[in-house]
Amino acid sequence: MKIVSFNANGIRAAARKGFFDWMNKTQPDIVCVQELKAQAWQLDGEPFHPPGYHVHFHEAEKKGYSGVAIYSKEKPDKVYIGLGDGFEDIDAEGRYIEARFGKLSVISLYMQSGSAKEERQQIKFDFMDRFMPLLKKFRKRKREYIICGDWNIAHTKKDIKNWKGNLKNSGFLPEERAWLDELFGPAGWMDGFRQVNQEDEQYTWWSQRGRAREKNVGWRIDYHVVTPPIAERIQGAEIYTDENFSDHAPLILAYDPAIRHL
Repeated sequence: MKIVSFNANGIRAAARKGFFDWMNKTQPDIVCVQELKAQAWQLDGEPFHPPGYHVHFHEAEKKGYSGVAIYSKEKPDKVYIGLGDGFEDIDAEGRYIEARFGKLSVISLYMQSGSAKEERQQIKFDFMDRFMPLLKKFRKRKREYIICGDWNIAHTKKDIKNWKGNLKNSGFLPEERAWLDELFGPAGWMDGFRQVNQEDEQYTWWSQRGRAREKNVGWRIDYHVVTPPIAERIQGAEIYTDENFSDHAPLILAYDPAIRHL
């Protein structure tokens, strides 16, 4: 069972660059997309509704901004658009969608970037403060989770090429990395990719400046964050870099199909 997380940096632009051709060729079971930068009415028909897939969008209220989606071969039992009470500001930006398949939840998440200005960094910190208790609550439910998405944080020095030069930059701030320490520690979640791949220089995002992608000067900020029973059933992981659909690369994890029946 293959599940993809992909920040499209504009799904219409990614389509022009061949993303849906690749998706139709490789046929992943579920694809979680972030940063649609489009309204649902702009994504009617082909290629945004490929044959054989059910698609659900959560668009941002602001046009041409944010937005997430889930494509799945299997029809979800239920789809939750947004986080709901207490997260109205987040939901207005189209940052969360959850599809339920039995006792398995697959989520497409797009966490804020704080790189534009200090105000956005404070909004990111505020969301992190509110989201952690909810993630801990999720762990107490009788459900298993795969949270795919662009979390906009590189966790360790291994996950970023130029770590010394980014210690004071959004995405690698001490507070952000400590938050992931808690997530992958006391909060009880696991970094799916690192369950099967401990190699250095495994990046999912590159700046569009200075030939960063060509030189592999990147960051690993896209994740499959999973519950422990799911982590035990990860069979492989790949960052697909043969084609360039976005400034991010698709992050593909292969799971034992039995995760549907845990």
